[in-house]
Amino acid sequence: MKITIQTLSIVLLVFFTGCKEQPKSVDTSSEMKKEIATTNALVPASWIAGRVKKAKNRLGQTEAGKVVWNAMEAHGGLDTWYNNGALAFRFNYQPLDGSTQRDSYQTVDTWSNRAKHTSTSDSTAHFGWNGKTSWVQAKDSTAFAYDTKFWALTPIYFLGQPFILDGQGVNLELLPQKVYKEKNNDVVKVTFDSGTGDAPDDYYILYFNADSHQLSVIRYIVSYPGYFKKGEHLPEKFMDVDEFKTVDGIIFPTLFKTHWLIENDMPGEYITKIEVGDIGFVQNLDSNFFEAPEGAKIIEGM
Repeated sequence: MKITIQTLSIVLLVFFTGCKEQPKSVDTSSEMKKEIATTNALVPASWIAGRVKKAKNRLGQTEAGKVVWNAMEAHGGLDTWYNNGALAFRFNYQPLDGSTQRDSYQTVDTWSNRAKHTSTSDSTAHFGWNGKTSWVQAKDSTAFAYDTKFWALTPIYFLGQPFILDGQGVNLELLPQKVYKEKNNDVVKVTFDSGTGDAPDDYYILYFNADSHQLSVIRYIVSYPGYFKKGEHLPEKFMDVDEFKTVDGIIFPTLFKTHWLIENDMPGEYITKIEVGDIGFVQNLDSNFFEAPEGAKIIEGM
């Protein structure tokens, strides 16, 4: 469903509206960025057509890329993804060990990876990433008891698969097929060029159902330098992707169940439940929607 900024404002009042803190790839010229800053998440159709064409050509050059392109098509198409405008959703990250929950309403500019979050319990508490600067605005210092710079774009690197893989600096490797839930899956490993985002050592291993081409599993590590020394990272996790919903032509998962990865590349202990809701596309955003508001704290460093 596409919603205007007026509708979004009402939603925020009613509801108290990856792994990655900087975009892995922003395929825009300085001229494009200047115009996007004015139009905010609505870009000319010719730009979208050009970006989609480049992505299709690039992905079509390798077998791994073809798997990813087929997945994009199966989930609604890259052209639809960008033509719909900014993406709004609630992302409720719930660790099962009782540690810090991360629950926010957020809006993400899918074209240039800017984001704004609003607490689900306090409509005046926000944080975001404007493409250059991370910021937070909250009366209570405990409103966001986690690293907001790291979390600003992390959710879209799960919910936005496979569309987020269209840019430069993304490397794809086809791995042997895996059987999961008695279904054959094509498997693609995703790595990033050095200097791409704040955590280029991160990787994903994505399973796509060999028949439907839809995403079924995300395996990944977290190597964010704010948490780990160079070369170190958390053990690999296994995220089961489930309960799909179609919104304005795009198929989204609405439930992620995260496990530690164990032997034979299987899911072990169930450690985190993520529920996604209130999904919609937003158009006609204010030009300063993603910018740090007056009085916000600018987050420096890692």
